[in-house]
Amino acid sequence: MDEIGQLLERYWPHIVLVVSILASLATAVHAAMTKQDVRAAIGWVAVVILSPLLGATFYLFAGINRVRRARVTQQRRLAQPGRESIDRLEVKHLGQAFDDHIKPLKRLGNEVNKNVVLRGNQIEMLVGGDQTYPAMLEAIATARTSIALQSYIFDHDGIGIRIAQALIDAQQRGVKVRVLIDSVGAKYSRPPITRMLQDAGIAVGRFLPTAIGLRLVYANMRSHRKLLVVDGDLALTGGMNIREGFMREFAGDDVAVDTHFKVSGPVARHLMESFAHDWEFTTGERLEGEAWFASIPTESVVQGVPIRVVLSGPDRAIGRNQSMLLGALSVARNHVRIQSPYFLPEPVLIGALVTAARRGVQVDIVIPANNNLKLVSAAMEAQLDLLLHGGVHVWRANGAFDHSKLMTVDDQWCYVGSSNVDPRSQRLNFELDIEVFDHELARALAKSIDNKINHAKRATLAELANRPFWVRLRNRFIWLASPLL
Repeated sequence: MDEIGQLLERYWPHIVLVVSILASLATAVHAAMTKQDVRAAIGWVAVVILSPLLGATFYLFAGINRVRRARVTQQRRLAQPGRESIDRLEVKHLGQAFDDHIKPLKRLGNEVNKNVVLRGNQIEMLVGGDQTYPAMLEAIATARTSIALQSYIFDHDGIGIRIAQALIDAQQRGVKVRVLIDSVGAKYSRPPITRMLQDAGIAVGRFLPTAIGLRLVYANMRSHRKLLVVDGDLALTGGMNIREGFMREFAGDDVAVDTHFKVSGPVARHLMESFAHDWEFTTGERLEGEAWFASIPTESVVQGVPIRVVLSGPDRAIGRNQSMLLGALSVARNHVRIQSPYFLPEPVLIGALVTAARRGVQVDIVIPANNNLKLVSAAMEAQLDLLLHGGVHVWRANGAFDHSKLMTVDDQWCYVGSSNVDPRSQRLNFELDIEVFDHELARALAKSIDNKINHAKRATLAELANRPFWVRLRNRFIWLASPLL
């Protein structure tokens, strides 16, 4: 042992050097062979070469995607009675109500998604917490068999406590209740709302907990999905977290804005399957039976809005959002409207936006003038010139901070839900969106976005150029970290 100690004492610098070289080589090879984005591969290889041991250690925790592909992002066909009959409600042809150039979007969605477009649905837009939270409370109060609630953030505050108590009351009258919250989002308030729910006997799951153990490797992956399904046939989904800052009763004139959607019909089945899949991965419990999956008399379903559920995540489902957005931009002929609080499109999406604008499509992007995330706002500004040079219109909306994530194309096609237009939503978050073919909703969204534009300030190249040099330099350095913001 003394000899070994002496050897270590004498040659430890050489041992460290060899270990560093081997760790760097192994990490660089892994990054080069597994990263699909060349920028990510180059970045990680540079990190591990410039800082061998530290870079390799950081890559071990933040660079390797360990999400269990078969269980998280691959949507399994749950063995539930009626699934086959629901899928028979697929919209085969959109019909004459939609222009021919819009119709290929349905085929694109079929190629990149597991879910088909279903007919026979109803959808209602809910603006802000003043409309959304009362609708949630009403749905919970009228639940007969089951309630499935999923949220990124569920704060322990005025509205959070109100919704939690409604869930507790529902369980006490015999309704089955399950609540799934992202482990990062659960920490936004103290004490967490999970304690109140669990003390009342409600089953609560935390998606990818990272506080202890090896699950620290999942710290950069989050479930950003927002979903409430009641009795398997009514759902609310969109961009709304559960926070009192979005309700005028609590926030007063500082109230923030968001947009949510109340959906009923066959598509509620696919939304419930999304929750059941995430719940089983998180807790091991499989939800099944008519308590969770309502029977729908498919023979009577004729009218209604065609809707598709789009699930995306950081593994097998990676790229779904981007494919949907690129497809929509490629077919647009007249007008594209996008509203997003965190707008950091990747180069391929910037190229698609600019190309659409240059071929004569009016492309309007609405972002907040006053963002709640200052670093994201700085990174957003750092790349606006790329859009403005290409003829894209970018508008900074004044007034209350708006957290809505909305897109419409030619007043016929809508894409709404939890996804932002940024690298995190495209590559790191588990997101839930819906694709809607509906003139009425598209016109309502267009009117809402246009109203924002009417009270917004248009960004210009001259304005960006007149920023002090240190501000532009700061923004560019923050922009370099945009994949992690």
